[in-house]
Amino acid sequence: MFADYLDLALRSFRRSKALTALVVLLMGCGVATCMVTFAVFRATAADPIPWKSNQLFVPQIDNFGPAQNWKGEPPNLLSYTDATVLLHARQARRQVLIYGSKWTVMPGDAQHLPSSQEGDAVSHDFFAMFDVPFRYGGGWSASDDDQRAAVVVISSALNQKLFGGADSVGREINLDTHAYRIVGVLDNWNPSPRFFDVSSTWYPFSHPRQLYLPFSRAIDLQKAASTNFYCSTNSVDPYLPNWDSILHSECAWIAAWVELPTRADVERYRGWLHNYAAEQQRVGRFAWPPNVRLSDVGQWLDVMKVVPKASALSMIVSASFLLICLVNVVGLMLARFMRRAPEIGVRRALGASRGAIYRQFLVEAAAIGLAGGVLGLLLTALGMAGIGHVFEPEIARLATLDASLLLLTVLVAVAASLVAALYPTWRAAQVQPAWQLKSNG
Repeated sequence: MFADYLDLALRSFRRSKALTALVVLLMGCGVATCMVTFAVFRATAADPIPWKSNQLFVPQIDNFGPAQNWKGEPPNLLSYTDATVLLHARQARRQVLIYGSKWTVMPGDAQHLPSSQEGDAVSHDFFAMFDVPFRYGGGWSASDDDQRAAVVVISSALNQKLFGGADSVGREINLDTHAYRIVGVLDNWNPSPRFFDVSSTWYPFSHPRQLYLPFSRAIDLQKAASTNFYCSTNSVDPYLPNWDSILHSECAWIAAWVELPTRADVERYRGWLHNYAAEQQRVGRFAWPPNVRLSDVGQWLDVMKVVPKASALSMIVSASFLLICLVNVVGLMLARFMRRAPEIGVRRALGASRGAIYRQFLVEAAAIGLAGGVLGLLLTALGMAGIGHVFEPEIARLATLDASLLLLTVLVAVAASLVAALYPTWRAAQVQPAWQLKSNG
């Protein structure tokens, strides 16, 4: 029976080629526009670490006070005082401190010039907490943190540049005129967005860091932060004459993360944060009640508004365009189906049920949707090739045309066609055979 319905659909296409082509074109354009923007939105809104995003949390402590914070929200970063207390209290399974800085890599031979590289100063739990993959070696130990060891983990890209991709563990590189021993080389690792320091970096979809060094070592070398540095809402450029004044100031510049595997751990840690802030109020450091937050990865990305406005807005606009296309498709299908009222009347008079009419026209709509999906695939591929002209290069490189997007394009086209055909099909099934036979008799 399905083959009969499909044969009827093909005959109908041949009888009204122009109308059929217009419907297919509308479906293809609408679906392709929606899929291209969906690819961008999917890339920017995806969970960067889905297997443990509900176990990783950002603690916030309000050290600015209600007169200087943002609408009652604590700063996104921590002061050095609060960050080091959090690190050494060890109230979580793992705890990490992060701040970004720039390092000058001195080449080992005179043929290459020094280069400036972005790096993160992190505590040793960083690699285990974020499941960082290694090509060679691994991270440093807790004792290396305590001893402020001159060790470094480098990216695979930097390893390729300096050592030709060979195992460089145990070798040394010169950073800011200091020798550092390489303990690990990362595998290809570039979570998007860079959720773990999204509050301290300028752009969460930027290229990955090339260097990772012990937090304690960077502090010992008085390495200045190259990322966000908040002091208060009324002090844009505070007077901090030396490194010691920075460490003892209330400026917020260090990102912190904790790993809390269970709900009980989360509640216990939230209580510890509250008690710590209450203690700071008791000793006179804070003149306001405790104001703390604890956000998991998803909540944190929402707080930081990581999804670019352009991708979210374009998704809304493209979905609206698809809806407009569907409205037009409904009108065109209604015209197609109602022009065949005499044919429907004859079929009903010969014993075809309304259910048979429904099936016939829905099969025809699905065939149109499939054709629209094929056209949509071609237009989607074309749109993905030119996506860099609409979005920033860092965003465009994240959007990929994979098998799931191809399948989704076809499914959306078929489903949209079926939805658009519901009302025209219902109208066609209401045709009275006696009236049609009489009017054509």
